[in-house]
Amino acid sequence: MGQLRWIEGAAGLVLAVPTLVQAAQFATLEEAARRAFPEASSWREQLLQANAEDLRAVAALGGTAPRKNTWRALVALKGEQVLGIVIADGVIGKFELIDYATAIGLDGRIRSVEVLNYRESHGYEIKLPAWRKQFEGKGGDAKLRVGEDIANISGATLSCTHVTDGVRHLVALVDRWRSSGRL
Repeated sequence: MGQLRWIEGAAGLVLAVPTLVQAAQFATLEEAARRAFPEASSWREQLLQANAEDLRAVAALGGTAPRKNTWRALVALKGEQVLGIVIADGVIGKFELIDYATAIGLDGRIRSVEVLNYRESHGYEIKLPAWRKQFEGKGGDAKLRVGEDIANISGATLSCTHVTDGVRHLVALVDRWRSSGRL
């Protein structure tokens, strides 16, 4: 799990120092979906595709641009009624990929944000419920920006910022997909 980082010591010696990476899987998309929509009786897997116009609209929101234009999602159903959607996404923290899931209700409001996999050596605090809970209830009308309506975590600034950017983009995309009948 570790890597070697070469550093030059005070005496000019070159030393190999292990760099620990705290990689961990915390949940699967399916587990995150069940927690976000416990009332769901079934799930429909769906690939969500953003077109060029969608991506331009998201880019106008600022922050780190989406790394892809297709997302895996689970649509929560109660009988035939759609309750909402849980979307898997990934952003780069400082150096490594952070996989997370965002659950959005039919009303366009965030139900939950869950970290699925975290690979960075620092900043793991973003997986803590207290930080993730800040997103709940927010929708397209929220700023969803670190330092404004989402608190930063010292030592995890890039992880906080990039996950927040990703969530903001997903909320905007879901609004676009819903209003155009693609969801």
